Amino acid sequence: MDAQLIAFSGVAAGMVAMPGADFTVVVRNALVSRRAGVACALGITAALLLHTTLAVAGVAAVLAAVPALFRALQLLGGAYVLHLGVRTLRSLRERRTTVDDDGPVMSGSRALRQGFVTNVLNPKVPITFMSLLPQFVPDGSPAMPRTLWLALIVVALALLWFPVVALLVDRLGRWLRRPRTARAIVAGTGTVLTLLGVGLVLEPLLA
Repeated sequence: MDAQLIAFSGVAAGMVAMPGADFTVVVRNALVSRRAGVACALGITAALLLHTTLAVAGVAAVLAAVPALFRALQLLGGAYVLHLGVRTLRSLRERRTTVDDDGPVMSGSRALRQGFVTNVLNPKVPITFMSLLPQFVPDGSPAMPRTLWLALIVVALALLWFPVVALLVDRLGRWLRRPRTARAIVAGTGTVLTLLGVGLVLEPLLA
């Protein structure tokens, strides 16, 4: 592995592991069950695969060139994250804080969908990769094979990181699911998601 790939791997690892909506949604689902947490993690990874594919294909440039479309996707993504946050906070009124709207156990498909939608509706992701990937393509090298390789590194890191987060939360589940601890974590994740959602919604409105 050359020096540029090593440098890119470090940058990509920092981007993937940075706490945000993806991380919070994985924790929220992992508190329900290991299956829900891992499914949510896989949904996020699938969305990142789509984002990096779009970036390689150049579709992200279209988003950058059409501000109205970019803002619309920002609003939609922010509204979804805000919805998850508000629903999480509302669950505090229920007796069991790990109960989802669909019942005592969230289905794997629902958790997968939540992870996918949370990430895929963030238009900043493909644009970030669109601007980042070319920086690690050596002069004279074919752009397509190199950017595809870089995209696979991002997906591999996400496929490693988010399931590990889900499994760690599940491993600590006995302590994390104690009534007082669970309520504190649910309140924390709900607050973070709500604040992130508000920020994502306000950003395009105030721009």
